[in-house]
Amino acid sequence: MVMVRYADDTFLGFEHREEAERFLVELRERVAQFGLSLHPEKTRLIAFGRHANTWCRRQGQRRAQTFDFLGFTHICGITRGKGCFQLRRVTMAKRMHAKLAEIKQQLRRRLHGRMREVGAWLHKVLQGFYNYHAVPGNLRRLWSMRYRLLHSWWRILGRRSQLRMSWDRYFSRVRMWLPEPRVLHPYPDARFRATHSR
Repeated sequence: MVMVRYADDTFLGFEHREEAERFLVELRERVAQFGLSLHPEKTRLIAFGRHANTWCRRQGQRRAQTFDFLGFTHICGITRGKGCFQLRRVTMAKRMHAKLAEIKQQLRRRLHGRMREVGAWLHKVLQGFYNYHAVPGNLRRLWSMRYRLLHSWWRILGRRSQLRMSWDRYFSRVRMWLPEPRVLHPYPDARFRATHSR
């Protein structure tokens, strides 16, 4: 059994389905003794791991289910070259949309601010987002976040009557403030090789 816990969020992994089902029944009984219950939408039993996609196809499902944990959607993926199992983590769509909506609201408030100041603020916001979400396999989402942010700022700047500019001119001016995403948190084996090189 594998257990990952952060604050009140817990993820449990079992090798055999029977063990997982038995644990879930016993856990429900245990928390019921204290007058508590498990949240029905947040407590799920799913097939996940190296053989999950194969097992799900046998059951008539297209692929293994995903789950959200600590801001990431976890997916049973495969590598491009050899087709081996790969745990993929992408930013939760709901969290990304919420962050974009929050930034848009702030941009509206800063509508008449100097571009240099707003650009410096956006740089900090975007870099902070990358610092948490820049994991392998998530770059497409991060590029999408950057593009949507660029587009939102351009549209909001278009509301300023004295500042009309084409997309090309706008992009050449603001791209220096919005950093391009890159992987900041490599896989554990790459981190190990970097610190324990021979």
